[in-house]
Amino acid sequence: MSFRSIQGQDRVKQVLQNSLRSDKVSHAYIFTGPGGTGRREMAKAFAQAIYCKVLPDDACGQCLDCRKVEHGNHPDLHWIVPDGSSIKIEQIRDLQKQFAYRASASGTKMYVLEQADKMTVQASNSLLKFLEEPTSQVVAVLITDNGQALLPTIRSRSQWISFLPMGRVQMKEKLLAEGHAPLLVQIAVHMAAGTEAARALIQTNGFAELRNLVIQLAKESLTRLPSALLTAQQKLAKGEFSEQLPQFMDMLILWLKDMVQLCLGSKDDIIYTDGMDWMTQQALSYPIDHWIACLEQAIETQKRLRFHANPQLALENILLRLKGV
Repeated sequence: MSFRSIQGQDRVKQVLQNSLRSDKVSHAYIFTGPGGTGRREMAKAFAQAIYCKVLPDDACGQCLDCRKVEHGNHPDLHWIVPDGSSIKIEQIRDLQKQFAYRASASGTKMYVLEQADKMTVQASNSLLKFLEEPTSQVVAVLITDNGQALLPTIRSRSQWISFLPMGRVQMKEKLLAEGHAPLLVQIAVHMAAGTEAARALIQTNGFAELRNLVIQLAKESLTRLPSALLTAQQKLAKGEFSEQLPQFMDMLILWLKDMVQLCLGSKDDIIYTDGMDWMTQQALSYPIDHWIACLEQAIETQKRLRFHANPQLALENILLRLKGV
């Protein structure tokens, strides 16, 4: 994987490639930003570029070292992921033991910590000592959704690399070129920060069905409320989609944003384009205050569900609000 193969994040690529060209690679980096923005791919491309024997600032993808990184068996590259819910001190100690040995011909050892913010306090303190006193030429990459969650002393000893959400137009073009269904692409790019995350959403079992369920419940709430309440109970609160309730709320919020726009007479950037006619009719049947109140309640419900609010009661309340009861 080369830097050229990664879509977007041009500023990040420029910073890393400049460090390679000038032979000023930092001993530690924090790759921080929302999931799906290519942090893991960038770390892999960076590792390949460091070990590549052909190109000075990128990976050729063909030399032995590039292929070893690609296949996950380069002796000087160590990739650490949480053991269960956290990265434990034993994992950091094992890493330190590995790094006590001399590197191979490359002369550089590298490690990548995924979800670095999930290190235990003990693991963080052990890593800090390792950052302060490396036993050899070492490059560390810490990948995290929230760099601020890392110890201040770790942050101060690392170069901060921010990954920004990719533009929706770019994401949409790439996913459509890959052959994904346009209706699913349209909603996925509004739910994800990068192409990788949007693609994963589209390929998730039940993603298309969940989108259809949003439309079904919205229609039933406005026309046959008792049926909507029963469907929500059977399929969301206790049924097959109960584990996907957060995604359902994301989709419902996007639907409500469409309704606000349609009520205001705007049809630009509508996400649920396949329901434009009936949605427009319903949107104009209520005042704009109604749709704004529904949207606000949906956002508040989403927050409350994160703190284990009763799913059935929360869903019933929002469906009742949709109907204006």
